[in-house]
Amino acid sequence: MNSVFIVDDHPVIRLAVRMLLEHEGYKVVGESDNGVDAMQMIRECMPDLIILDIGIPKLDGLEILSRFNAMSTPIKTLVLTAQTPTLFGIRCMQSGACGYVCKREALSELVSAIKAVLSGYNYFPSQALNPVHSDDQQYAELELFKSVNDRELMVLQLFAQGRTNKEIAKGMFLSNKTVSTYKKRLMQKLKAQSLVELIEMAKRNALV
Repeated sequence: MNSVFIVDDHPVIRLAVRMLLEHEGYKVVGESDNGVDAMQMIRECMPDLIILDIGIPKLDGLEILSRFNAMSTPIKTLVLTAQTPTLFGIRCMQSGACGYVCKREALSELVSAIKAVLSGYNYFPSQALNPVHSDDQQYAELELFKSVNDRELMVLQLFAQGRTNKEIAKGMFLSNKTVSTYKKRLMQKLKAQSLVELIEMAKRNALV
């Protein structure tokens, strides 16, 4: 019986995924609502598969992926997120994820992805690998986003959700000064003149 660990900060999502997995015959060996606890618990129980959300507190999903990838563990990771794959899909793949499922999809999609990943296949939506550009502006913006690193992207997402510097610092275990530095870098890399422009760009590219 394959063992699975769930990382998601929404209790309802964790419960739904747990019920689905147990119904399909998988063993859920643990769950966590934040990245720091998840890292420690996963190292202790070493599951076959991690089902991982990206936008989780303390240590985001992209950082968890990178850390496990660097450790070369045999654990497979399937990303389950509300984020559209256009910006995040390829980053997750590069960081070592084996699959990517959007929460807007039917639960049957998650089951198919789990079976594929545990069988040794990758499972990514086509728009993660070949993003479709609706116009020249979106294409230009997606090109700019390539210069933004994973941590900066997570900070931008939180700004777009209406979080303050102080809230972002607390949620990501950063100092206020570091968050301000990320904001300056984002404005430079994305050629934005203000935080309002950054947030508008984030919304245009489905970060929220």
